Amino acid sequence: MELITKVNIRPAKYKITYDRKILMMGSCFADEIGSLLKEYAFQVLVNPFGTLYNPVSVINSLERLADCRELTPDEIINTGLHHTAPVTRAANTDPSFPFRETEQKLPGKYCSFSHHSSFARETPQQFLEHANTQLRQASAFFKQTDTVIITLGTAWIFRHIPRNRIVSNCHKINPKEFNREFLNITETAEILHKFITKYPDKKFIFTISPIRHLKDGAHGNQISKATLLLAIEEIMKCGLENISYFPAYEIMLDELRDYRFYAEDMVHPSRQAVKYIFERFKEHFISPGEYQKMQENLKIHKQWMHRAITQ
Repeated sequence: MELITKVNIRPAKYKITYDRKILMMGSCFADEIGSLLKEYAFQVLVNPFGTLYNPVSVINSLERLADCRELTPDEIINTGLHHTAPVTRAANTDPSFPFRETEQKLPGKYCSFSHHSSFARETPQQFLEHANTQLRQASAFFKQTDTVIITLGTAWIFRHIPRNRIVSNCHKINPKEFNREFLNITETAEILHKFITKYPDKKFIFTISPIRHLKDGAHGNQISKATLLLAIEEIMKCGLENISYFPAYEIMLDELRDYRFYAEDMVHPSRQAVKYIFERFKEHFISPGEYQKMQENLKIHKQWMHRAITQ
């Protein structure tokens, strides 16, 4: 007797094997699945700019990786100021940095609108060096990547008014500096489709994050997720051979429709739920010929973690 309604998953057009390089981009659900792939010792790089939520930020980051376009000093912001007003450069300050020496001693850390706050550093120079080092490494990985897994979280975007650019993270800058906008289905589909068609040699797997964005209420969350789902469906209709879809969001709603499968915040999936969704992913997207090696690698990982904890 079936006690759940299983989500029907479209047959995968290809299977992931250990010789593939996997790049994961998107919401913190991408971090969760990526960490499991790492435990099984797959060649995977997860969110080289930090967590991303909207389609524009994901594609902008991918394009930056493809071009290896390094960050410049004028992209740096001081997250402690809570505003991005221009700073007058002191006469004795390195002209490549738009910050005075006194400015660098103010509370807060330095980051960019393209990065998660985990990239923030104590000085502009430290941030720029770290961010560009990570970028160069990630760009090299992208060029060799076989599989790109994109997890989209929301159709809402924030546009920074002074710079007229869509940001990946607002970094608690004054909300008055931003416009909040909603991507429609056509815009989202075009953004994703344009990038995919540039790289027919890479396989793209799309998924919608099961994490609920409840700032707009339950209905607003559904409208946002539905927009992303319909946009991906439009791309799937194009008949491209290098794209697939994995229904993580649907599995959470239909197969795991119980609050016991959520974390304490009632927004994120629990660890148990993440592992269940990963198993469904494994069934459809990972070659069965790799299952034994996966178990062997997981055993090694657990032994290593045990030694690390007990030492």
